[in-house]
Amino acid sequence: MAKRKLNGVLLLDKPFGMSSTSALNKCRWLFQAEKGGHTGVLDPYATGLLPLCFGEATKFAQRMLDADKAYRAYVRFGETSTTLDAEGEITVTGDAPESIDAVRAAIAQFVGPILQTPPMYSALKVAGKPMYEYAREGVELERKARPITIYDITLISYQAPDLIIDVRCSKGTYIRVLAQDLGLALGCGAYLTGLRRTETGGFRLEDAIGLDEFIAMELDQRDQLLLPEESLLSNLPELHLNAAQVALICNGVPVRDMKSAPLGEVKLYAVPENQDNPRFIGLGEVGADGVLRSKRLLSTG
Repeated sequence: MAKRKLNGVLLLDKPFGMSSTSALNKCRWLFQAEKGGHTGVLDPYATGLLPLCFGEATKFAQRMLDADKAYRAYVRFGETSTTLDAEGEITVTGDAPESIDAVRAAIAQFVGPILQTPPMYSALKVAGKPMYEYAREGVELERKARPITIYDITLISYQAPDLIIDVRCSKGTYIRVLAQDLGLALGCGAYLTGLRRTETGGFRLEDAIGLDEFIAMELDQRDQLLLPEESLLSNLPELHLNAAQVALICNGVPVRDMKSAPLGEVKLYAVPENQDNPRFIGLGEVGADGVLRSKRLLSTG
């Protein structure tokens, strides 16, 4: 089957038990796409929003790795897990708190800038090997706590021993560790029983499609789901360029005298003479010197 030069972003609601790579490969095959990439790993046991990039959109996938995220998390108190989630060996460790006020007080301790130690069962690499492989071999490695920010935790429900919360956080946050730390703060132990990603980089779960529904579609229906490449840069201002400026920037030549342009990273658009239908051409950056330089441009081939 011939592969297609397909460009765009698919918002997938990843099912339980499937790795991010397997989800990408399945959708890439269904699209018959030549090139694809995901935007950061969502663990197999987790479900929810997974933006997948195809063709030229893969040039901007890194931005999703750095994006803030939101999750719905399911936590059980009074038990712990060797993997900090439902995949591990479970041990009863205490009594879940009866008071919802005690749970609220514990939650409040973790909102804001905090230090968090990555779990052994994570994809972080040491000497080229993921830490979860060391963990499976029974090897415990020293890990340094890293700064993260939890912007908000909303308590959705608590019926002892089970807690449901919505978490908004920075990149690098492990919700499994948050569950463990809540259990430690309450003195009873806890682990993550379920996780669903609801937002990332401005994308929302309600706009995603489930894999079964995607499989049932015809090819042209699937194509209609693709968002444009610039949707990965939705938080950036636009900068419209005339034909002469486009020629310079596409040939690697900085464009000077852009002092009226917004500083920092910008989405670049080529504007035709009639001003209709500006065409996205890539990512640029305007320096304090008023010079526009290219960062990542779409292929012209």
